Amino acid sequence: MKKSKVLKGILDAGVIAVVRGDSKEQAIKIVDAAVKGGIKIMELTMTVPNPLEMIKEAVEKYKGTDVIIGAGTVLDTETARACILAGAQFIVSPSLDVDTLKLCNKYKVLVTPGVMTVRDAITALEYGVDIIKIFPGNLYGPSVIKSFKGPLPQGSFMPTGGVAVENVHEWIKAGAVAVGTGSNLTKGAATGDYAAVENEARRFVEAYRKAKESK
Repeated sequence: MKKSKVLKGILDAGVIAVVRGDSKEQAIKIVDAAVKGGIKIMELTMTVPNPLEMIKEAVEKYKGTDVIIGAGTVLDTETARACILAGAQFIVSPSLDVDTLKLCNKYKVLVTPGVMTVRDAITALEYGVDIIKIFPGNLYGPSVIKSFKGPLPQGSFMPTGGVAVENVHEWIKAGAVAVGTGSNLTKGAATGDYAAVENEARRFVEAYRKAKESK
């Protein structure tokens, strides 16, 4: 999938499921439940056992659909390249690593680095980053988006960490172009309650839709 199509897909969907799990099998079940609930963008993290196999399986399973599979918690270029070869359609990092940005640009793969400072955000923009991840979002709250967009109105920001159904509207109102959610979405999986994950996904999608409509 072309980078431009991936970017449009993320911006149109607005909600990214950050998938962690105790096993590859559990992670895939979380993906399935989130998709059933209406979330189309999946960030499969490198903290899951056998993460490359997980990416390959998810990519193959959802081939030909509007579900977009990416890789998260990518810490270096070696991991980024391996994820791309496994089929990941976008790369997400918890921090800003310039070499990873260069590699993704080389292969025309969307990359979203995590930032905590304006300096990092400026560096991300200098390397052509389309969506800048604010992480961990729970350390700041929605007001940080306005703070970043003050000096950097051209930036597109997405929070991850601390994003819940109850505060999605606050993040969108503050100027976030999308939101990433992990444990608040997937907590039901810990007890095997994937119906709860599906239901929470549906609530997130609806909360995002309402937030965009009221903005």
